[in-house]
Amino acid sequence: MSTYHSYDDLTLLSLLKSSDDAAFTEIYNRYAETLYHYAYNILRDEDECTDAIQEVFVWLWNSREKLQITELKYYLLAAVKHKLARAIRNSKRKAEILAAHPLIQTSFEEDSLELKELKAVIVQFTNNLPPRAKEIFHLSRNEYLTNREIAAKMNISEKTVENQMTITLKKLKQTLGSFWVFFL
Repeated sequence: MSTYHSYDDLTLLSLLKSSDDAAFTEIYNRYAETLYHYAYNILRDEDECTDAIQEVFVWLWNSREKLQITELKYYLLAAVKHKLARAIRNSKRKAEILAAHPLIQTSFEEDSLELKELKAVIVQFTNNLPPRAKEIFHLSRNEYLTNREIAAKMNISEKTVENQMTITLKKLKQTLGSFWVFFL
């Protein structure tokens, strides 16, 4: 019997980054049904829900080496919500879905506004970083390079990259902490 069911999400994510098929299977088994029910409550279409969930898990597998996730369940729910928003926008049943769930349209519109504001805050934050920290942050978060790859590309030590990212992420967390107060 597999012991993967006893692993916490962070352990599974770590194993997933190493291309561990059993860890991926456990994540799927742990969350697919919950995600499906969430999607079905909104779309009421088995095929569309199954497609949305499968796309999220395919993306999770394909992006496994670059993942920066701390709360897997909420991350997957957010990914499904994003897929549903896109599916609703492109659906011939858009009016029907939104009529059945009037709060969804408001929620998706608010999310879109929040996302735009969040992106603006992050852009402003990165623009205010010192040049080297700005480049390291960009290479890490936009080009998805590892610390080792960044160090080689910039001809600096890997430890310098780690230190810069730690400092930058602490500052970003502080910046976003005050930003998110407005959405509580």
